[in-house]
Amino acid sequence: MRKKVIVLSLGGSLIIPDGIEISFLKQFRKTILKNTSRYKFIVVCGGGNIARKYISALRNIGMNETFQSFAGISATRMNARFMSYFFNQNQERGIPHKMRELRRYIKKYDIVFCGALEYKPHQTSDSTAAEIAKRFRTIFINLTNVAGLHDKNPKEHKDAKFIPKISWKDFDRMANRIKFKPGQHFVLDQSASKIIRKNKIITFILGQNMNQLDNLLKNKKFKGTIIGNF
Repeated sequence: MRKKVIVLSLGGSLIIPDGIEISFLKQFRKTILKNTSRYKFIVVCGGGNIARKYISALRNIGMNETFQSFAGISATRMNARFMSYFFNQNQERGIPHKMRELRRYIKKYDIVFCGALEYKPHQTSDSTAAEIAKRFRTIFINLTNVAGLHDKNPKEHKDAKFIPKISWKDFDRMANRIKFKPGQHFVLDQSASKIIRKNKIITFILGQNMNQLDNLLKNKKFKGTIIGNF
């Protein structure tokens, strides 16, 4: 049986919010490995705190957004390399930097890590993941540090309301209320929201509880947000 490819965006805030989240990453690894009998996984890693520190430093000395974005891309690739080591993958294999390399890797391996593939203005690693989901005609699962989409940031607002499902159109409108800046912190960036809307990509937003990811992969009830045709 040919395995279905799943695209996961692993937020940098889950890999390294400040220190490395080893306990979470162990659960993530366990969940992914036990589902490789049914799926292949492309895991796109975010830059997280490291990216924001690089970007902030460049912004403070007046460097433009292109330099800031390249610093962020470098951080995503460093995190992707780290994750490949965490999964005990061959250290000499490296990570794909282009879509054609990614296609070659996923034919050979069940789990492939990457960061941002190429520089494109006004994008984060979420856009990369959405673009990959489009190319492979598959679903897109976004893992972040909040348990799904809310009407405002639940880390800052106790009265934030959870949104279990939302249409592509309404989500795109919500994402574009925020002006893009490198290192931004929203569940999906504006370019990613346009890609999933235009290509009608079923998208899931999940938090740190890996039981929810496991449930989703097993077609069981889960807690998270679905972006689709509602």
